[in-house]
Amino acid sequence: MIPTTLQAQSSQGSASEGTSSSRITTSKLEVTLRKMTSRAADYGYKMQSLEGQLAECLGNFRAIDSMLQETLIGLQDNGNRAERALNTQAPFITKQLDESSEILAKLSRSLPKIQMEVSNIRALYDSGRQKARSLVADLTWLNTEFYERWRAIIFTSSSPVSLRWKVIIRVLFTISFVICCWLAWIALLGGYRAYRHKLVWGERLIS
Repeated sequence: MIPTTLQAQSSQGSASEGTSSSRITTSKLEVTLRKMTSRAADYGYKMQSLEGQLAECLGNFRAIDSMLQETLIGLQDNGNRAERALNTQAPFITKQLDESSEILAKLSRSLPKIQMEVSNIRALYDSGRQKARSLVADLTWLNTEFYERWRAIIFTSSSPVSLRWKVIIRVLFTISFVICCWLAWIALLGGYRAYRHKLVWGERLIS
């Protein structure tokens, strides 16, 4: 009996120990499950935030990609335009530069001749102007009255006649003036003598 009782007690003790150990394991599992649930919730929140960030980054990436594509298209268009301009405008510009250089070379060769012609034209113009001035002066001199011409020749040096004529006319004027003065002196002297002679004869007649 005693061994049987001991066996029963031992079996009961082992059963109670198993029950307590199973309770401990269940509580640990619950704690672990709660921790995993909270971690899963955190991970879900983080995943949602990451999804939002990824969506925002994806939108930004799409916008940047569209901008890059537009920029690339613009660069390609500009490159095509530049290539077309290089293929079409560059030969035209080169041709124009060659023509301009040829024209400049011709002008550099013809410039001395043009300068000579211009100087000749200027000399002809100056001579023509001088002739016109002399003709105007001659016409003015010819339209001047005779007395004014003689007065200008004798008393001024601006008369348009040669020095020889000026000397001749001035000498003639001097001679004429001297003769006139001499004649006037003779006339005055004769008149004075006649007046005195008349007075003498009058006194004689009175006496």
